[in-house]
Amino acid sequence: MKTKLSVNINKIATLRNSRGGNFPDVIDFARRVQDYGADGVTIHPRPDERHIRYADARALRPVVTTEFNIEGNPIPKFIDLVMAVKPEQVTLVPDDPGQLTSDHGWDTLKHQKYLQEIISEFKRNGIRTSIFVDPVLKMVEGAVATGSDRIELYTESYAAEYAKGNLEEVRKFAEAARLAHQLGLGINAGHDLNLQNIAYFKQNVPYLAEVSIGHALIVESLIYGMENVIGMYQKKLSDNKRD
Repeated sequence: MKTKLSVNINKIATLRNSRGGNFPDVIDFARRVQDYGADGVTIHPRPDERHIRYADARALRPVVTTEFNIEGNPIPKFIDLVMAVKPEQVTLVPDDPGQLTSDHGWDTLKHQKYLQEIISEFKRNGIRTSIFVDPVLKMVEGAVATGSDRIELYTESYAAEYAKGNLEEVRKFAEAARLAHQLGLGINAGHDLNLQNIAYFKQNVPYLAEVSIGHALIVESLIYGMENVIGMYQKKLSDNKRD
């Protein structure tokens, strides 16, 4: 089964916002990642708009021709945005307003009724829903009752343990994925997946429909693209021909 790659372009917006103006252009980068083979584009707008802005989400809708995934905490402003943009998928994440990055999944038992109400509204509008969960079996079971179409496994612990050489950590993700599949849920995954650890995760976690990767992919693009770009600059600086 082919696992789809959705590229999170938040870091492109962070770079843009650090200097003002519109360079790099988020819309242009969304086009580029799709042209380069990405199966989808992910954004995660936060209330303070410190990277992707709500206006970006609206501007991206006609540009994303693959699959548009909008992540976020379902506060009223976020819900209104999703209803207006109508992405193919919305991923609900239990972020605090000032949180630096996502660091835990939903308690699908404690917040079950809350999630049911929000998810039912999204589904009535034809938007596929996914909810961020830790690889805990009872949380996977609770996700079914929320009415969500998919779960997104929060993979930070896998990435951290893989870097230490502990390959056993992947087992609980595999167990969670098997249970989710048995219960009729699709399986996504994301957070700290990178070129070093993604293949092992894919090989050992069954039924993996989609991964969403942003920070690592952007950093790796800088690393592997830098040699080429420096060479291009040197050629320009050594070439006496006028452009």
